[in-house]
Amino acid sequence: MNKAKAKQRIEKLKQLINDYRYHYHVLNQSIMSEEAADSLKHELTLLEEKYPDLITPDSPTQRVVSAISSGFQQVRHSSRMLSLNDVFNEQEIRAWQDRIGKLLPQTNISQYFIDIKMDGLACALIYQDGHLEQAITRGDGFVGEDVTNNIRTIESIPLRLRQTKDAKLFSIGRSEIRGEIVMYKQDFIKLNEERAKANLPLFANPRNTAAGTIRQLDPKLVASRPLHFRAYDLLRDNSGEVPTNDYAYRVLHDLGFLVNYMAKEVSNLKDILEFIDLWQDNRHELPFNTDGLVIKLNNREQFNQLGVVGKAPRGAIAYKYAAEQATTKLQDIFISIGRTGAATPVAILEPVIIAGSRVQMATLHNQNEIEKKDIRIGDTVIVHKAGDIIPEIVEPLISLRDGSEKKFKMYSLCPVCHSKLVKKDSDEVVWRCPNKNCPSRTWKAIEHFASKQALDIEGLGEKNVIALIEAKLINDPADLFNIKQADLLKLDRFATVSAKKLITNIKAKKTPQLSRFIYGLGIRHIGAQTADDLARRFGSLSKLEQVTFEQLNQVEGIGNIVAESIIEWFANQDNLKLLDKFNNFGVKPIQSQSPKKTLLNLSFVITGSLTTMTREAVADKIRSLGGIFQSSVSKDTDYLVVGNNVGHNKLEKAKQLGVKQISEQELFNLLNTEG
Repeated sequence: MNKAKAKQRIEKLKQLINDYRYHYHVLNQSIMSEEAADSLKHELTLLEEKYPDLITPDSPTQRVVSAISSGFQQVRHSSRMLSLNDVFNEQEIRAWQDRIGKLLPQTNISQYFIDIKMDGLACALIYQDGHLEQAITRGDGFVGEDVTNNIRTIESIPLRLRQTKDAKLFSIGRSEIRGEIVMYKQDFIKLNEERAKANLPLFANPRNTAAGTIRQLDPKLVASRPLHFRAYDLLRDNSGEVPTNDYAYRVLHDLGFLVNYMAKEVSNLKDILEFIDLWQDNRHELPFNTDGLVIKLNNREQFNQLGVVGKAPRGAIAYKYAAEQATTKLQDIFISIGRTGAATPVAILEPVIIAGSRVQMATLHNQNEIEKKDIRIGDTVIVHKAGDIIPEIVEPLISLRDGSEKKFKMYSLCPVCHSKLVKKDSDEVVWRCPNKNCPSRTWKAIEHFASKQALDIEGLGEKNVIALIEAKLINDPADLFNIKQADLLKLDRFATVSAKKLITNIKAKKTPQLSRFIYGLGIRHIGAQTADDLARRFGSLSKLEQVTFEQLNQVEGIGNIVAESIIEWFANQDNLKLLDKFNNFGVKPIQSQSPKKTLLNLSFVITGSLTTMTREAVADKIRSLGGIFQSSVSKDTDYLVVGNNVGHNKLEKAKQLGVKQISEQELFNLLNTEG
């Protein structure tokens, strides 16, 4: 990018980032995620580093704080509400520890305190002789807004501090409680559902909804919305009265405040890293949103000795988990043909790191989605990825367009076999390749058949499947059972050991469980649980082949669409020929019989990790005994199995619904009961 184009890009970025900051910090509205805004600011920083003479005083990179919204009395904090410097990996945590060691060379730093970083509105509550006197928002750290009347409506905030033996001291004189005002994720969903029914605009996210609610001038409106205050700090005029952060949390709980149950005192880097790993996935089950952790010295005297640099204390850092959203350029769009023929638009992106991994492609779902979001080739887009979820484009940043962007035109022909794409129904949004012999459909169908939830044939990943197809050794899943070791040895991908291993793995699956075989056939709308229900109800492929629409409707969980899909699949002559081919090659699916269906119609959910079996193995065992394996807790759940490193959300929901909680050992006792 030359300097002239860089200048144009910088101006557009500045305008968009400043607009975001105004909506976020002043109006408490969200026009994009904080992660996406950070990504844009990073791009601006890089351009300004390359062309420093283009930096202007109004650039977002030169701004320290934003304006405070009007409407409330401004109040100066007794001590500054600080921000924290971010770290993103083990090396940066070590560097922070090393800096502390150099600044306090004669001090033994043996304890740290670590907690979940909440995504809410920071607020300070002032209590005088145990009575709530004032509530002040964070503001710019020095000056905040008096929102006392609104704060009083939050039920989790005590208007008078509880007096216990250990906390009696803190009901005398001035006590300042700092914490976050948050809206829980479930409450946010319900609130938006109510607004949708009333044809009102939906709120963007829990954090901004909480902040906007607190700044309403009508306390009655504030009282109508479910907000929670979760405390994280306790300040006294005599700092020696609160020697450690661990002690502060115990006192805050005694005084009547919500504190994070997972917060803990740790001794070393190993403990810190274990805490980080524990909450990497489990944080998604917390009732509130979070993007990281707070790590600080437990000893508050040591913390104060280290002082402040800029606007951040030296004695604390914020560990940030890998961002789940970022901005990048959409370079092109191509069509991917799936095993059912679905033609899915896929975006080719400028590579970007999201959620800890390199992302270069993202799903666009279908043509309607592209048109609805007005996504164009050449756009700067916001991309979202969480864990193992397939990356997707959230939205294009239209204000950054320069006129070179192009609208996407849906293909009329399959890009692989050149068949004309069709829609089954006029109201269907998905275009499909109707050619059952399309190479793309073929290899994806075979890969699905060999996948972990289906026949679980080790060694048949995407590359090996494509290699076997290109060598004309297979054309469908049944052909797998006719491959010879000598055939594999002719291919570059296989040596004697790997070829023998694959043949052994395939032969071992000649008598698969009926439910896995049904799932592996790839019938539209048939997932693992539905396949198990069908196997359990009809017992054999021959009976399933003759089943009627009415019989299918009698199976719980199978509606008209699923029933039609099953009937249509078994009415297709090519599919019946495929089943005959399996039979000719000696593949005989069996219905696993249990002496007694000891778990008949009992539903199980697992939270946390198991030590003796994988989730897939447990799910298979539960289904074989007549039980139902669920992914989330509902009113129909009978048991929540509590493993190690559990999240909070499933436990809370189970308590609310009265679902019985059992241990891993209790589960295995049930699985091994003969009845």
